[in-house]
Amino acid sequence: MITGGDRTRWDDDGHTPLHRSFFDRPVLEVAPELLGRYLVRTAPDGRIVLRITEVEAYAGEADPGSHAYRGRTQRNASMFGPPGHAYVYFIYGMWFSLNLVCGPEGHASGVLLRAGEVLTGHDTARKRRPKARKDTELAKGPARLATALDVDRTLNGTDVCSTDDHAPLSILAGEAHDTEQIRSGPRTGVGGAGAVHPWRYWIDGDPTVRPYRPHQPRRRRGSLDSDGRTT
Repeated sequence: MITGGDRTRWDDDGHTPLHRSFFDRPVLEVAPELLGRYLVRTAPDGRIVLRITEVEAYAGEADPGSHAYRGRTQRNASMFGPPGHAYVYFIYGMWFSLNLVCGPEGHASGVLLRAGEVLTGHDTARKRRPKARKDTELAKGPARLATALDVDRTLNGTDVCSTDDHAPLSILAGEAHDTEQIRSGPRTGVGGAGAVHPWRYWIDGDPTVRPYRPHQPRRRRGSLDSDGRTT
């Protein structure tokens, strides 16, 4: 990665997928260490590299904010699978969200990818997100990120640690972001007992990060925005 001006420039040399052992750890360790890593999405219409700037951690069946809180279902089965795989879900009948499974198999912990900076593949991302007024808005929010990357149910369960150059989804090692610039706070849109946990992590001052929004009663479908409900 080379930083220059207002945009981070992508250097395609020397990056390899994160090893599965990176994800096979407690989710509260994994989540902040994903900031600054590179997500690569390879699709028939193009390849996009994105730098992760905002995430949220969900701690499985012990976490009231998690989809796994009430146990395993057909919908959340991927969360209970091996670490280093994608968990994709559909929300409000409108948008997809992308999560990465963490911890030992069966613990159902995961990290929601909330935002990122598109480094390559801007034209492809713009076609998928034509309403974005500027590039910093292409993946600003979990639903926008998933739309820009063309994430749907076909990616649910995808191995993000694959070393295949043509893998549809992978997380590259690179370097973790400077911890002095990482902030934490309550998770967006999580209410009840899960609201107390400061398990949202972001890169301070990054223009792709959305402002915090507390939990609000669910509104009519027509009034929802593209932020979506978190896991």
